[in-house]
Amino acid sequence: MAPSDDFQLVFKAFLGLGVDEKTLITVLGKWEPEQRHSFRLGFPCFFIQDERNFERWDDYIVKYLRQEFLRFKNAVVLWTMHPWERDARLAKKAMKDGPESYLLVEIACTRTSEDLLGARRAYHSLFDHSIEEDAADYIKGSERKLLVALVSAYRYEGKKVNDDHVKSDVKALANAIKNADKKSPLEDDEVLRVITTRSKLHLKEVCEQYNKTFGKNLDEEFDSYMWLKETLQCLCAPHKYFTKVSCDQDHIRSIDIWLVHI
Repeated sequence: MAPSDDFQLVFKAFLGLGVDEKTLITVLGKWEPEQRHSFRLGFPCFFIQDERNFERWDDYIVKYLRQEFLRFKNAVVLWTMHPWERDARLAKKAMKDGPESYLLVEIACTRTSEDLLGARRAYHSLFDHSIEEDAADYIKGSERKLLVALVSAYRYEGKKVNDDHVKSDVKALANAIKNADKKSPLEDDEVLRVITTRSKLHLKEVCEQYNKTFGKNLDEEFDSYMWLKETLQCLCAPHKYFTKVSCDQDHIRSIDIWLVHI
């Protein structure tokens, strides 16, 4: 079936009484990112461009569809969004619903630097605030400094790793863990610097070097500090992290995990 035929099926699924969920699932489930982009461009009745030329869902249509979907709620709506808009909306939801702040970690740690920057641009366009200022405003716990730094990050993504910097970071983390009874690693500036600014490849080297030096896994050293533990796992071993949380959490959480991955 040609893409244009798929688009017409999706359009017709929105017409009439209710939403034809079976058609939407059949068609949307097989779309690649390029087809979702073409759909957004081809249906200006659903999508708009704001004054910053950002391509986004019309808020009225989003509200209508969320009311119409009986089982999948906003999952299919988010599926067809531009990935940056989807991340921005998930981030907003995560900050407003305190228990779901884990989504900020998952978005910030799994996206490329360019995609995270794009999500920040989308957030600014959608909500007329920066994601950084809202994170600082909404999040009141000890994890606030970590989460603000994570969503602000623009990590180096090249293949170069400086061995001296790795050794220095291992030493800084070891000192923070050793002195955890005096100061929480979650409040330690050196710990936050390493985790929120270093490249993922660098951090993997830090974890390996820490294990060689001390015979312990670095993420396990943070067992008492789940925000740090999950952030490190999400950065260095995302497949392990998402496999674990998808087994531990309920269906609602698993939908969010699926959306973060696509």
